[in-house]
Amino acid sequence: MNRRERVRRVDLIPPPAEAVAPADRTARPGVDGRADAHAAAPLLNCLLREVAEPPAERAGRLVHRLPSGRRLRVRGARRPAEPEVYAAGAWHRLDHTALVTLVTEELRRHTGLANHELAAEMADSRDAVAALLSARALATPPDDPYLRSEQSLITGHPHHPAPKARGGGPAAAWLPYAPEAHARFPLVLLGLREDLVVEEGDTRALDALGEAPPGYRLLPAHPWQLDLARRALVPAFADGRLVRLGATAFEAWPTAAVRTLYAPGPDLFLKFSLDVRITNDIRRLWRHDLLRLRRTDAAVTRAFAAVDGRAAWLSDRGYRTAAFAFEELAVLVRDGLRDHVLPDATPLLAASLVEDRPDGPPAGAADPAAWWEAYLAAVVPPALAAFADHGVVLEAHLQNTLVAVDADGLPVQALFRDAEGVKLLPDVPRAAGWERLVYCLVVNHLTEVAAALAERHPGLDPWPAARRELRRHDLPEAHALLTAPTLPGKTNLLLRWTGADGADARYQPLPNPLAGG
Repeated sequence: MNRRERVRRVDLIPPPAEAVAPADRTARPGVDGRADAHAAAPLLNCLLREVAEPPAERAGRLVHRLPSGRRLRVRGARRPAEPEVYAAGAWHRLDHTALVTLVTEELRRHTGLANHELAAEMADSRDAVAALLSARALATPPDDPYLRSEQSLITGHPHHPAPKARGGGPAAAWLPYAPEAHARFPLVLLGLREDLVVEEGDTRALDALGEAPPGYRLLPAHPWQLDLARRALVPAFADGRLVRLGATAFEAWPTAAVRTLYAPGPDLFLKFSLDVRITNDIRRLWRHDLLRLRRTDAAVTRAFAAVDGRAAWLSDRGYRTAAFAFEELAVLVRDGLRDHVLPDATPLLAASLVEDRPDGPPAGAADPAAWWEAYLAAVVPPALAAFADHGVVLEAHLQNTLVAVDADGLPVQALFRDAEGVKLLPDVPRAAGWERLVYCLVVNHLTEVAAALAERHPGLDPWPAARRELRRHDLPEAHALLTAPTLPGKTNLLLRWTGADGADARYQPLPNPLAGG
């Protein structure tokens, strides 16, 4: 039976009442309505990309047919809104709870599997957004535009079913450490007995954060990290393997990654373990990742030293942890910004540019076409050169890329980060490495910025400039990309629904906007 025949047959099956109840015929005001909208957009993006049929436009709405045969219509394509399902001769508006019910039913039909855990995460993500919106309304944003960009992501990953889930715990447990609520806080300083220190690379910056007593070394900790690991660490505090030394004299700011903090005073990024699922993974610094960190970071550092231009790599210099709690207490030391950002330039998180901020640089660009060309010239060449010349596959997605702009808001430099997500050839086959680079750089990154730019500047076609940029590079894969009919789209909804490993990338073909020009 082909797909069209299946659709015709399931048309005869009446949809479950709970999935089509008119739960929200009118827009919900205030925080609830805004939280529903923020949480629904990425969930709809996943559903419509991964399991729905291509849409038809009807009266300004996009109408999609789902695996059950039901029709779902939305307003807008980049950030779908106002979902409605057709039943009993009428369109019924879905609030977020009803949308989650619909999604879970469709995925059961599509996969034959059930997954109560993901449904709970979707609800948790929406509730987290509501808590963040309420807290954000009372918080003072940082003056620094870089920090504001890191803390701007209320919607978050545009193609993940639960981008703001925080492990299902009460908001009081995580809200004090949430970047979206403009949190900032001191680091907890621990003393770790010297004979139990495990470290690799350059960790000297940690010793400058305070003073450890004789026989101990400094080990900073994220306060939420300690909360999560409290019971496991009770014996170590009791027998003196660990001692509490107070807190840093300065405050650190959580970045978009939640567990990575930036301390402007010492100009240092520190990445910690958090036993909480955020998007696809439990955000722990896993032993296997730490043990290969130095090799990976050294390869990327060499690549960027040889790359022409202004691009920079924020090196993961080293890590320190405790032998008896290797993953739980690990802290990773990353380069700060001052030695890497061009003079008089302002770094911004690339993900903030697609977050629908009214003050975002694309929105205010005097010449959006020139802004886009400058953006491409900053971001694309170093990523392609690292791959072509050094076998380095950057995880160059929106959250791992900073774009520095000049006084006029024009992009002048790209900075990349996070050795944990980098792959090296030939550790992975070249074709697999290229597919991953295309997903991270083109699908996750450039496609999102291009869509936001085109939405804010009607009439602008961003893809001719992207094609010109790719043609400049003597890389067979880049030239082939200009004629490939499809791009690889990561299936985050299906990955989570089927219980795949968080690091397991599975792709489905998406139309390639680079082709045919």
